[in-house]
Amino acid sequence: MRGYFGIGVERITKTMNVGNLFRSAHAFGAGFVFTIAAAYSRAEGGKADTSDAPGAVPFYSFPDVGSLVLPEGCTLVGVELADDAIELPSFHHPHRAAYVLGPERGSLSPALVERCGFVVRIPTRFSVNVGIAGAILMYDRMLSLGRFARRPERPGGPTEALPEHVFGDPVIRRPMEKFRAAPPVGEAVDQD
Repeated sequence: MRGYFGIGVERITKTMNVGNLFRSAHAFGAGFVFTIAAAYSRAEGGKADTSDAPGAVPFYSFPDVGSLVLPEGCTLVGVELADDAIELPSFHHPHRAAYVLGPERGSLSPALVERCGFVVRIPTRFSVNVGIAGAILMYDRMLSLGRFARRPERPGGPTEALPEHVFGDPVIRRPMEKFRAAPPVGEAVDQD
Protein backbone atom coordinates (compact mmCIF):
# COMPACT_ATOMS: atom_id res chain seq x y z
CA MET A 1 0.00 0.00 0.00
CA ARG A 2 1.38 3.41 -0.94
CA GLY A 3 1.56 6.31 1.48
CA TYR A 4 1.20 6.37 5.24
CA PHE A 5 -1.28 7.33 7.91
CA GLY A 6 -1.39 8.46 11.48
CA ILE A 7 -4.32 8.46 13.87
CA GLY A 8 -5.10 10.43 17.00
CA VAL A 9 -7.69 11.84 19.34
CA GLU A 10 -8.73 15.26 20.57
CA ARG A 11 -9.79 16.12 24.16
CA ILE A 12 -10.25 12.50 25.17
CA THR A 13 -10.44 11.66 28.87
CA LYS A 14 -10.58 7.84 28.98
CA THR A 15 -7.00 6.63 28.73
CA MET A 16 -8.00 3.01 28.14
CA ASN A 17 -9.88 4.05 24.98
CA VAL A 18 -6.73 5.74 23.67
CA GLY A 19 -4.66 2.64 24.52
CA ASN A 20 -7.12 0.45 22.62
CA LEU A 21 -7.06 2.81 19.61
CA PHE A 22 -3.25 2.96 19.58
CA ARG A 23 -2.96 -0.84 19.79
CA SER A 24 -5.23 -1.16 16.74
CA ALA A 25 -3.26 1.56 14.96
CA HIS A 26 -0.04 -0.36 15.56
CA ALA A 27 -1.68 -3.54 14.19
CA PHE A 28 -2.90 -1.73 11.05
CA GLY A 29 0.56 -0.24 10.38
CA ALA A 30 0.11 3.39 11.46
CA GLY A 31 3.10 5.62 10.86
CA PHE A 32 2.41 7.69 13.98
CA VAL A 33 -0.16 8.24 16.74
CA PHE A 34 -1.06 11.45 18.54
CA THR A 35 -3.23 13.20 21.09
CA ILE A 36 -4.49 16.80 21.13
CA ALA A 37 -5.44 18.42 24.45
CA ALA A 38 -6.00 14.96 25.91
CA ALA A 39 -5.66 13.51 29.39
CA TYR A 40 -3.57 10.48 28.38
CA SER A 41 -1.21 8.54 30.61
CA ARG A 42 1.01 6.10 28.71
CA ALA A 43 1.28 3.90 31.79
CA GLU A 44 -2.49 3.68 32.18
CA GLY A 45 -3.08 3.37 28.41
CA GLY A 46 -0.58 0.51 28.31
CA LYS A 47 -3.10 -1.66 30.14
CA ALA A 48 -5.20 -1.68 26.96
CA ASP A 49 -2.27 -1.25 24.54
CA THR A 50 -0.42 -4.51 25.06
CA SER A 51 1.64 -3.88 21.90
CA ASP A 52 3.09 -0.62 23.36
CA ALA A 53 2.29 1.34 20.20
CA PRO A 54 3.86 4.61 21.46
CA GLY A 55 7.08 2.64 22.02
CA ALA A 56 6.93 1.14 18.51
CA VAL A 57 5.72 4.07 16.38
CA PRO A 58 6.23 7.81 16.87
CA PHE A 59 3.87 9.29 19.49
CA TYR A 60 3.09 13.01 19.61
CA SER A 61 1.21 14.83 22.36
CA PHE A 62 -0.02 18.28 21.30
CA PRO A 63 -1.31 20.58 24.06
CA ASP A 64 -3.86 22.26 21.77
CA VAL A 65 -5.12 22.42 18.18
CA GLY A 66 -2.83 25.34 17.33
CA SER A 67 0.27 23.29 18.12
CA LEU A 68 -0.72 20.35 15.87
CA VAL A 69 2.00 19.80 13.26
CA LEU A 70 1.71 17.20 10.49
CA PRO A 71 4.17 16.07 7.82
CA GLU A 72 4.19 18.11 4.62
CA GLY A 73 1.50 16.88 2.23
CA CYS A 74 -0.41 15.03 4.96
CA THR A 75 -4.19 15.60 4.91
CA LEU A 76 -6.03 15.88 8.21
CA VAL A 77 -9.27 13.86 8.17
CA GLY A 78 -11.79 14.32 10.98
CA VAL A 79 -14.14 11.52 12.01
CA GLU A 80 -17.47 12.90 13.19
CA LEU A 81 -21.19 12.05 13.20
CA ALA A 82 -22.01 15.24 11.31
CA ASP A 83 -24.81 15.50 8.75
CA ASP A 84 -22.53 17.13 6.16
CA ALA A 85 -19.68 14.60 6.61
CA ILE A 86 -18.75 12.18 3.82
CA GLU A 87 -19.97 8.66 4.55
CA LEU A 88 -16.96 6.41 5.04
CA PRO A 89 -17.95 3.77 2.41
CA SER A 90 -17.99 6.55 -0.22
CA PHE A 91 -14.72 8.19 0.85
CA HIS A 92 -11.47 7.96 -1.13
CA HIS A 93 -8.68 7.95 1.46
CA PRO A 94 -5.69 10.24 0.83
CA HIS A 95 -2.41 8.36 0.47
CA ARG A 96 -0.90 10.55 3.21
CA ALA A 97 -3.46 11.09 5.97
CA ALA A 98 -3.80 11.84 9.67
CA TYR A 99 -7.17 10.79 11.08
CA VAL A 100 -8.50 12.41 14.23
CA LEU A 101 -11.40 11.28 16.41
CA GLY A 102 -13.22 13.33 19.03
CA PRO A 103 -13.81 12.85 22.73
CA GLU A 104 -16.25 10.53 24.43
CA ARG A 105 -19.71 12.08 24.56
CA GLY A 106 -18.51 15.03 22.51
CA SER A 107 -17.47 16.27 19.10
CA LEU A 108 -14.33 17.51 17.45
CA SER A 109 -13.72 21.16 18.31
CA PRO A 110 -14.71 23.72 15.66
CA ALA A 111 -11.06 24.84 15.47
CA LEU A 112 -9.97 21.29 14.61
CA VAL A 113 -12.79 20.74 12.09
CA GLU A 114 -11.66 23.98 10.40
CA ARG A 115 -8.18 22.47 9.91
CA CYS A 116 -9.51 19.22 8.43
CA GLY A 117 -9.26 18.65 4.69
CA PHE A 118 -12.20 16.23 4.99
CA VAL A 119 -14.66 15.10 7.62
CA VAL A 120 -16.02 11.56 7.36
CA ARG A 121 -18.69 9.69 9.26
CA ILE A 122 -19.16 6.03 9.97
CA PRO A 123 -22.78 5.34 8.99
CA THR A 124 -24.07 4.11 12.34
CA ARG A 125 -27.28 5.07 14.14
CA PHE A 126 -25.33 6.44 17.10
CA SER A 127 -21.76 6.98 18.19
CA VAL A 128 -19.54 3.96 18.81
CA ASN A 129 -16.54 3.69 21.14
CA VAL A 130 -13.51 5.66 19.89
CA GLY A 131 -11.37 2.50 19.70
CA ILE A 132 -14.02 0.73 17.62
CA ALA A 133 -14.50 3.78 15.38
CA GLY A 134 -10.76 3.98 14.77
CA ALA A 135 -10.54 0.27 13.95
CA ILE A 136 -13.43 0.57 11.45
CA LEU A 137 -11.73 3.59 9.84
CA MET A 138 -8.34 1.86 9.54
CA TYR A 139 -9.93 -1.33 8.20
CA ASP A 140 -11.75 0.70 5.55
CA ARG A 141 -8.47 2.39 4.59
CA MET A 142 -6.76 -1.01 4.27
CA LEU A 143 -9.59 -2.38 2.10
CA SER A 144 -9.71 0.75 -0.06
CA LEU A 145 -6.00 1.21 -0.69
CA GLY A 146 -4.69 -2.33 -0.24
CA ARG A 147 -4.34 -4.98 -2.90
CA PHE A 148 -6.61 -7.98 -2.37
CA ALA A 149 -8.27 -10.63 -4.52
CA ARG A 150 -11.72 -9.67 -5.82
CA ARG A 151 -14.65 -10.73 -3.64
CA PRO A 152 -16.61 -13.65 -5.10
CA GLU A 153 -20.23 -13.31 -6.18
CA ARG A 154 -21.31 -16.11 -3.82
CA PRO A 155 -20.57 -16.63 -0.11
CA GLY A 156 -17.09 -17.86 0.65
CA GLY A 157 -13.51 -17.00 -0.14
CA PRO A 158 -11.98 -15.76 -3.37
CA THR A 159 -12.32 -17.97 -6.41
CA GLU A 160 -9.76 -16.05 -8.45
CA ALA A 161 -6.11 -15.55 -7.63
CA LEU A 162 -4.84 -12.04 -7.09
CA PRO A 163 -3.62 -10.86 -10.49
CA GLU A 164 0.11 -10.35 -10.75
CA HIS A 165 1.16 -6.72 -10.56
CA VAL A 166 2.11 -5.25 -13.93
CA PHE A 167 4.76 -2.59 -13.92
CA GLY A 168 4.11 0.18 -16.41
CA ASP A 169 6.37 2.73 -18.00
CA PRO A 170 7.96 5.26 -15.65
CA VAL A 171 5.84 8.30 -14.86
CA ILE A 172 7.58 11.66 -15.08
CA ARG A 173 5.89 14.07 -12.70
CA ARG A 174 7.93 17.18 -13.50
CA PRO A 175 6.95 19.61 -16.25
CA MET A 176 8.60 18.73 -19.55
CA GLU A 177 9.98 22.27 -19.99
CA LYS A 178 12.75 21.39 -17.52
CA PHE A 179 13.89 18.55 -19.75
CA ARG A 180 14.05 20.39 -23.07
CA ALA A 181 17.58 20.73 -24.37
CA ALA A 182 19.09 24.21 -24.47
CA PRO A 183 19.44 25.59 -28.00
CA PRO A 184 22.91 25.47 -29.52
CA VAL A 185 25.05 28.54 -28.85
CA GLY A 186 24.28 31.34 -31.29
CA GLU A 187 20.82 29.98 -32.27
CA ALA A 188 17.81 32.26 -31.78
CA VAL A 189 15.26 31.33 -29.14
CA ASP A 190 11.52 32.13 -29.55
CA GLN A 191 10.25 34.25 -26.68
CA ASP A 192 6.48 33.63 -26.72
